[in-house]
Amino acid sequence: MFSPASLLSLSSLYVLLVLLSCFYGGVSSVPTKVGKGYRLISAEETSDGGFLGHLQVKQKNNIYGPDIPLLQLYVKHDTGDRLRVHITDAEKQRWEVPYNLLPREQPPALKQTIGRSRKNLLTVSELAGSELIFSFTADPFSFAVKRKSNGQTLFNSSSGGSDSFGEMVFKDQYLEISTQLPKDASLYGLGENTQPHGIKLYPNDPYTLYTTDVSAINLNTDLYGSHPVYMDLRNVGGEPFAHAVLLLNSNGMDVFYKGNSLTYKIIGGVFDFYFFSGPTPLDVVDQYTSFIGRPAPMPYWSLGFHQCRWGYHNLSVVEDVVENYRKAQIPLDVIWNDDDHMDGHKDFTLNPVNYPRSKLLAFLDKIHNRGMKYIVIIDPGIGVNSSYGVYQRGIANDVFIKYDGEPYLAQVWPGAVNFPDFLNPKTVAWWGDEIRRFHELVPVDGLWIDMNEASNFCSGKCTIPKGKQCPSGTGPGWICCLDCKNITKTRWDDPPYKINASGLQVPIGFKTIATSAVHYNGVLEYDAHSLYGFSQAIATHKALQGLEGKRPFILSRSTYVGSGKYAAHWTGDNKGTWEDLKYSITTVLNFGIFGVPMVGADICGFYPAPTEELCNRWIEVGAFYPFSRDHANYYSPRQELYQWKSVTKSAQNALGMRYKLLPYLYTLNYLAHTSGAPIARPLFFSFPAYKECYGLSTQFLLGSSLMVSPVLEQGKTSVKALFPPGSWYNLFDMTQTIVSKGQYFMLDAPLHVVNVHLYQNTILPMQQGGMISKEARMTPFTLIVTFPAGASEAEAKGNLYLDNDELPEMKLGNGYSTYVDLYATLKQGSVKIWSEVQEGKFALDKGWKIEKITVLGLSGSVDTSGLEINGSPVANGASNIELSSMKQMHLQDVSSMKQMHLQDVEDGVGKKKSLMVELSGLNLYVGKNFDMSMKMGVQG
Repeated sequence: MFSPASLLSLSSLYVLLVLLSCFYGGVSSVPTKVGKGYRLISAEETSDGGFLGHLQVKQKNNIYGPDIPLLQLYVKHDTGDRLRVHITDAEKQRWEVPYNLLPREQPPALKQTIGRSRKNLLTVSELAGSELIFSFTADPFSFAVKRKSNGQTLFNSSSGGSDSFGEMVFKDQYLEISTQLPKDASLYGLGENTQPHGIKLYPNDPYTLYTTDVSAINLNTDLYGSHPVYMDLRNVGGEPFAHAVLLLNSNGMDVFYKGNSLTYKIIGGVFDFYFFSGPTPLDVVDQYTSFIGRPAPMPYWSLGFHQCRWGYHNLSVVEDVVENYRKAQIPLDVIWNDDDHMDGHKDFTLNPVNYPRSKLLAFLDKIHNRGMKYIVIIDPGIGVNSSYGVYQRGIANDVFIKYDGEPYLAQVWPGAVNFPDFLNPKTVAWWGDEIRRFHELVPVDGLWIDMNEASNFCSGKCTIPKGKQCPSGTGPGWICCLDCKNITKTRWDDPPYKINASGLQVPIGFKTIATSAVHYNGVLEYDAHSLYGFSQAIATHKALQGLEGKRPFILSRSTYVGSGKYAAHWTGDNKGTWEDLKYSITTVLNFGIFGVPMVGADICGFYPAPTEELCNRWIEVGAFYPFSRDHANYYSPRQELYQWKSVTKSAQNALGMRYKLLPYLYTLNYLAHTSGAPIARPLFFSFPAYKECYGLSTQFLLGSSLMVSPVLEQGKTSVKALFPPGSWYNLFDMTQTIVSKGQYFMLDAPLHVVNVHLYQNTILPMQQGGMISKEARMTPFTLIVTFPAGASEAEAKGNLYLDNDELPEMKLGNGYSTYVDLYATLKQGSVKIWSEVQEGKFALDKGWKIEKITVLGLSGSVDTSGLEINGSPVANGASNIELSSMKQMHLQDVSSMKQMHLQDVEDGVGKKKSLMVELSGLNLYVGKNFDMSMKMGVQG
């Protein structure tokens, strides 16, 4: 759903900024250097193997406020691959991300007396772990982090006399620290924002982190989430090394990336750095999610296709949408309601006229019996209404954020609202009870938590106007109608340093909760602002899991470090334009790095209005987002996929393939949950040594080896795609092969075609698809085995995870899951394929079978006379097994890009044709180990 800030373009916001600057004192200038830094005055080893030091300011100044005179430095190798550097006020407790929200080790308690002499200073100036080395310079204090294996400096806060940045600054409301960077480092992360230059961070682009309800159509602007983490990928002599840096701080910040340096400017909190050593991109996300929380397990149905719209005015419209998808033969698993089902936009209610409960329950019985699911929206603002039970119980339990001792008053869709304080344990319990009550009213299958940055249609301190209705019920619902006054009396509302909020340095309390408002235990909104959606997701997850013991599904707009442990995410209010289609890939890939792999964009665009051609191309991309949902604005023309015949065809094609790939996607979900591995990922995750793909943002991988190369430009019927070195097989037509030395190929891509290629050395599990995941899941399996085209020796691997997806945990050992490792070798003219099954009972009980195996890239044919299954020869004609082979054609690179053609592969020794061999009629149980071997003949 969109909101006032979403509606405003940044040019409109500029006008507001000028007006508001009268109240907020204007925009501060930004000195290039602030202060002379600190000196280390004492240091000692700690009992846990860490390093504890104290830092004294060298020369005080009052730029952005007084310096904190004495700091505590704590350094520890938390694990072999994770280093922590924590710096805070040595004499006074400061705000940090709550340890109960993001569990981690507490640093040593602040000491009451601190030796000011240098006699305790350690004689060594570094602390080495198994992978990383921390070193420091005492005066002025700076620190560096190096990779132990090759001595490469990963982070160095010393300015070294450079003009690009100054020494470390630590004030109450202004913290600054920088690092030198090599110019050839490729950086990724620092979101959430819409990055027009692609996935690689772009020097001198602004990176501001502060959760804000500003539409995703605004570029280089702080959006809904805050993720102060970046991955750094470097290629050293052809060898790739990746690491990540997390600054665990929830306060608003600007990050300035200049290419050869990176500077943080933060308006509160502490420096709490975590360095993750990698050295591969997959290692980095494994280490990162091991710390912040593994991505949530998703139910199987959530990987199906979802349909939503703001503006399904009554239940009959929703029923028609479901029926029209069925008639069009387009897969659909989940139907959604925005706030149309609510009574007066109030959470946990039903509109008795447009969504009468009895008819809604009958509809849900119908779709639930079919295997479909139903999800509705919840906004955090609770309508102020004395006859509204949710509000009454909230007041009785004292669950709302306060201002001057009273619940802070804001305006969202219901009109006047109060915001629940999810840092308060009583609020978490109350929220869980309201979800329980609502679930008894309507058995929803998941919840969509929106507007949780938090979004407010007003600013400042507001009261309900007397003598007029607010909102009036006519005109836009997002116009502020409360009586409001700007709040300028505190330094929390008007901090000395102005972050680049909304891209224009608007006040940080603009269109959100006043930053001097107070949470549980006196916590200021100023500090906790960017944690609001995260804390709501935790409370919602706890509530849903407590309902029926089922695996929750939550979609959240606002996210923070660790949100992926509880929720999926969508990229927010985009628009039906070709540019937004392209930007969506970068944002989706970024969230994989952030540990939120279940992510997608509104297919065909949220704001009006996509063209028919654009919607064709968008479903061809969106069918391969981890989270695949069509969603549109109230004012948009209808854009369900069946609205155009051409889009129907593209959807049948692309979603048809997605539903065949569901076992693969679900296995990727399991791997994400156990290792953090993104579902959708940049090409450099699989090809980190291949520098040409470091900035590639127009193609992406699903897992390690399935590459999507979509059309992203209007009027194009071909796509120029980069293929890293190796053999690639077209998933829609496996006779078409690309053998790349690492180059671009021009691919044919008429309107209904999306290019998806499978890399060599892979075993891909697929099923036969269907109109709904419940049915598709019970169809027979096919294994696709890929060898390098024409190779004489090769290996391939794959895996498959299956479970009861209603169970809250996704793991082996509970009797309701099966894991299969798949292997294949090509050696001495023989192909061997086998499985190693862990806990096969669940798969056996379900009766899952492999009916077909397709082997790609063989240099010779196979006949059944040499076929053995589980050690027994398969006699010709004595079984139902059928064998077929087809010649594979190879797309050649044409450097001029004027034409393309297919031809047989030649290996330089005579023509050895690459073949696709299919074995069908198999009867191999997924839950039982199998082995198969077959002999190849030589092709003339």
